[in-house]
Amino acid sequence: MPIMADYLQVTTVADSEEAAKRLARSAVAARLAASANVVGPIASVFWHLGELGEGQEWQVILKTTSVRFVELRDHLLAEHPWENPEISAVQMVAGASAYFDWLDRTTQ
Repeated sequence: MPIMADYLQVTTVADSEEAAKRLARSAVAARLAASANVVGPIASVFWHLGELGEGQEWQVILKTTSVRFVELRDHLLAEHPWENPEISAVQMVAGASAYFDWLDRTTQ
């Protein structure tokens, strides 16, 4: 299994399945991500406006290249209904070469 540092899983969350799917669809359609998963509902506990909150959210997991991250981040910020959404990325450090080749081709 090759070690890869140029590939990312980017996550964000939304307050509805529809909003999460809209973010996923728009990012993949723009080829900023090769694919996306919408997972939920998930229970979330968070600080918001100085208060402890709880709620249901839908997580969006997008697969992309590090080269496309800034454009993907900016796209999610522009399309997200929240003023300050979570957008974070973790490196995919290992995996199948054919999968990473597909990621490269799909996001070009």
